[in-house]
Amino acid sequence: MGWPRLVRLSPTQRHGSVAQWRKEGCIAVWLHVPIFQSGFAAAAASQGFTFHHAEQGSSTLTLWLGEGPSRLPVYATHQLGVAGAVLHESTGKVLVVQDRNKTTNAWKFPGGLSNPGEDIGDTAVREVFEETGIKSEFKSILSIRQQHEHPGAFGKSDMYIICRLEPSSFNISFCQQECLRCEWMDLGELAQTKLATPITSNIAKLLLYGYQEGFDKIDITMREFPAVSTGLFYKLYHRELPESYRSIM
Repeated sequence: MGWPRLVRLSPTQRHGSVAQWRKEGCIAVWLHVPIFQSGFAAAAASQGFTFHHAEQGSSTLTLWLGEGPSRLPVYATHQLGVAGAVLHESTGKVLVVQDRNKTTNAWKFPGGLSNPGEDIGDTAVREVFEETGIKSEFKSILSIRQQHEHPGAFGKSDMYIICRLEPSSFNISFCQQECLRCEWMDLGELAQTKLATPITSNIAKLLLYGYQEGFDKIDITMREFPAVSTGLFYKLYHRELPESYRSIM
């Protein structure tokens, strides 16, 4: 038996009715409403539709027709923040900033929210450049923080990823609208100072360990593979395998 039908409509496609859709075996209806036709949302609500999500130019409503509670996936349960720990290996110094708009001026790694469709490493590189003027290259993921009911994410869950980056420029030209201060700080000093955020202090210690003992002990690296969908690819992040295991078929 195949999957039950789902109907996708816009306000200009007003054919059909709830009774007809049930008769045809539909389990759910998706209604796409452009912002300039928002009046249709009220009419749809009277038929049992509820909001699923809204973007800049449209909203999407759904109506569950199947048995029991709706099994449609929820929308935008998380936001993704990414920071870059840019380590200058020749000097042992790491790039840090203080946010201008925070009540506590603690040292942290530069970063921000990932754009839709943007890879984690690309977000880190972009945010570091926008905040500090430093160009860099993605090397690995160092950590992932998960936090629920985040006030800055409208009560949604928040994922915050810190990446290890390698600099390709060194002269700071920081964004004065976002940053109060920006400097290259000795990694050992950052690991010990009480003037850093808790997550920055912990990752500084992790980074110091990798700097002294080898980054292979802390890095979560990335490999790209073809996806099941033709022409698409995905990125897999994991600890690097020993050479002897990579050749196992």
